[in-house]
Amino acid sequence: MLAMVLERIRPRTARPLELREVPDPVPGQGELLLRVLACAVCRTDLHLVDGELDPWVPLPRIPGHHVVAMVVATGPGCAGFAAGDCIGVAWLGATCDGCPFCRSGRENLCTGAVFTGYTADGGYAELMLARAGYVFSLGAAAPADPAVVAPLLCAGMIGYRAYRKARPALNAGGGPLALYGFGSAARLLLAVARADGHAVYVHTRPGDLRKQEQARAAGAAWAGGSDAAPPQRPAAAIILAPAGGLVPAALAAAERGGTVACAGIHMSDKRTAVRRKRKTAI
Repeated sequence: MLAMVLERIRPRTARPLELREVPDPVPGQGELLLRVLACAVCRTDLHLVDGELDPWVPLPRIPGHHVVAMVVATGPGCAGFAAGDCIGVAWLGATCDGCPFCRSGRENLCTGAVFTGYTADGGYAELMLARAGYVFSLGAAAPADPAVVAPLLCAGMIGYRAYRKARPALNAGGGPLALYGFGSAARLLLAVARADGHAVYVHTRPGDLRKQEQARAAGAAWAGGSDAAPPQRPAAAIILAPAGGLVPAALAAAERGGTVACAGIHMSDKRTAVRRKRKTAI
């Protein structure tokens, strides 16, 4: 099969992903063999390529973690799946199932977790493997446009999980929701929050007038830089940009008793963000 393979981290090469032929994967116990229909590109994929994630990731690696795929074959222990089923694959690929985090429904904190496209090969390939207990049924038939569905397996999921954390403060305080960063997750959240009757403020990098205009066109009640004061203190804030310096900024801006949720998979620490502030305009 053909796959986009990460051989080296970007600082060592100008072409970190190489398209090449690799052996077809074979499903083992509890695994599904999938034919990839679409795999969206996530900011976390770029963090991986740029070497900003933990350095222990074994290379070579096939990235990609929000996948729409069709089942080709099943390994032992995959009851309920059949060839032709359409499924979605997300970031969390497997967990240990026995630690306190897994037993309490917080599998994302499992220290033995496997992550699609990071610690296991992902969807930048014609075929891939996925654990049957960690995929999402998308129906018996493939969607008309798999590329439209793929972002929901990452941007939609992590955004909505953060929104659920913020919702109690929004409902209790009645104030607006602040979003820091305006990528695909923020666009989806903006629509959901507005449908729930909440005003939404969007913070972008200072001076990014194009993104601010896009946010207003999408329905934001206000949009400005991360260094700007909104017209009202938000009841809750969700940080989607990978900049640690935004955490104290959001905490300072939020209403008393409000909630600040960090939704990104990767985030720089505050000190790194402060050092880079002049260059990147957080």
